[in-house]
Amino acid sequence: MLNIDLHCHSSISDGVLTPAQLVERAAGRGVEILALTDHDDIAGLAEARRIAEAKSITFINGVEISVSWRGRTLHIVGLNIDPDYAPLAEGLTQVREGRAQRARNIAAELEKIGIRGSLEGAYTYVGIRSLIGRTHFARFLVEQGYAKDVKSVFKKYLIKGKPGYTPHEWASLSDAIDWICGSGGQAVIAHPGRYNLGKNVLSDLLDEFALLGGSGIEVVTSSHTPEQIRYFGQHACSRNLLASCGSDFHAPEESYFDLGQLPEFPAGCTPVWQQWKSTANAEPVV
Repeated sequence: MLNIDLHCHSSISDGVLTPAQLVERAAGRGVEILALTDHDDIAGLAEARRIAEAKSITFINGVEISVSWRGRTLHIVGLNIDPDYAPLAEGLTQVREGRAQRARNIAAELEKIGIRGSLEGAYTYVGIRSLIGRTHFARFLVEQGYAKDVKSVFKKYLIKGKPGYTPHEWASLSDAIDWICGSGGQAVIAHPGRYNLGKNVLSDLLDEFALLGGSGIEVVTSSHTPEQIRYFGQHACSRNLLASCGSDFHAPEESYFDLGQLPEFPAGCTPVWQQWKSTANAEPVV
């Protein structure tokens, strides 16, 4: 039974630990197979891999791509990608270019309700300016006393229907899957329980995702309840999709689960790593 975590973030995107620090923490928590999946960027992979090799951790190149689908924002994780694959790198550059404008739009919306200086404040939390995201705004708002923690900021200000929300057009689902699969990787729908999809809409998404070449869904993740873990495990089994798992770790004080702190898959799930040469003999549990 291997300790596997296939979804986490470093300071390259919206985590607080550098890639090296993140791997050090994973090693300290007994993680044996780790994927770094920063938002829309692969700049931290080389550093993370170096430390992982020194710590005898099997390292998986990953990324989490922001996608627009039917007016919704989804996240697609790419696992076992080739970071040198030009269409992937070029596509991620295009996605990142839209982040600065979205950040300005968020700041403008927050200013309408009397919250000033949020853009400059958010940038103080950003490692790479082109990767500014909602979490950076959330940390600034916590610092300013508008909410007790990052999760509360999202619920109060930054999700759809709240005063700091602004729509944005990300990559298409087909493009994201093409970039991932073209690089030799596997595309996985990240934390599907977060999207509040009705039964029919979820069915449409999974149909289209599989038709486009998607491989799996994240069954076990920090934001899923035990009921959701069983629910999405059933979908993975019934549709012959592979099951993935990840803490979605960002920071020690912000994440529901720490690195490697994950429950087991439901019975019958086929793990996404089963076909990977380095992990082919792993048990289908975390």
